[in-house]
Amino acid sequence: MLALYNNRGIRGKLAAGADAPAMPADVVWIDLINPEASETAFVERTTGLAVPSVEELSEIESSSRLRARNGALYLSAPLIFRPEPDQPLSTPAGFVLTRDRLITVRFAALPSFASFADRTIPADSPPVTSAGIFAELLEAVVDRLADALERSASELDGLSHRLFRAGPAGPLSRRRTIGEADLRVILRRVGHNGDLASKIRDSLLGIARIVPFVLTLAADWLPPEVKPRLETLRQDVASLNDYDAHLVNKVQLLLDATLGLINIDQNNIIKVLTIVSVVGVPPTLVASMYGMNFKYMPELNWAWGYPYGLALIALSAILPLLWFKWRGWF
Repeated sequence: MLALYNNRGIRGKLAAGADAPAMPADVVWIDLINPEASETAFVERTTGLAVPSVEELSEIESSSRLRARNGALYLSAPLIFRPEPDQPLSTPAGFVLTRDRLITVRFAALPSFASFADRTIPADSPPVTSAGIFAELLEAVVDRLADALERSASELDGLSHRLFRAGPAGPLSRRRTIGEADLRVILRRVGHNGDLASKIRDSLLGIARIVPFVLTLAADWLPPEVKPRLETLRQDVASLNDYDAHLVNKVQLLLDATLGLINIDQNNIIKVLTIVSVVGVPPTLVASMYGMNFKYMPELNWAWGYPYGLALIALSAILPLLWFKWRGWF
């Protein structure tokens, strides 16, 4: 899809298709969303600028993501989006920035772009520029990344409360069984937030490279009001990078704690099985001794032989239990 926006931020009607002779003169922002070949050819023919493909935008080398050619800056960064709940994904987004025009290329619907395109510009405001749109787009992207980090931090705080502030429960209680199921849920949520933090960090890293590159190479023609906004944006990205690193550390802490509690629960189960097996060994030994079919056994003719055998079996089971209890093993 191809969308054209003029210097008043109004989307063009696109009466001109792929066969149009020229791009309207007042167009400052060309937005390509999963473009067709004809749309790409139209933009390249009417602007003289190369439109990067998805393969070129997916390159991870810094030299491929940040390039300058014939006065145009070719920039790219991975941006996160959520096509389904709790499924953060990354999509490459490209920017071609010149003094007069901005071309954006993306292959997924990004809410930050949509909200920016739907904004209302006051009638008495000066005409927008390509650099101004570029700065506002990056600000909208960074704002959404900050919101995602805030939601992730809030969820991690809730998981931390559930994990570390739960009431005590014995290893054999019903409450511990419920806790085991809860730990599985916590482990999945911690993993989800770790994945989200990783993708956000990739997006922030891409933007952190783009901003100083533009400030350096476009210093001669950037509008004066755009430069301080980009400087502020660079500081915001740096602070968000630090906050993202803090969340990654918290994710690692919760992950280690959750796995540790799962191991404790598993050890408690093994402990119970060990106690049961050890307690069952002495009675089995006594029963097997008096279950032998020898003809002459001293206790065979005892009047109280059967009660004696039962008492010995019971005593051999109770003594290990008392020993384990004295040792504090359960």
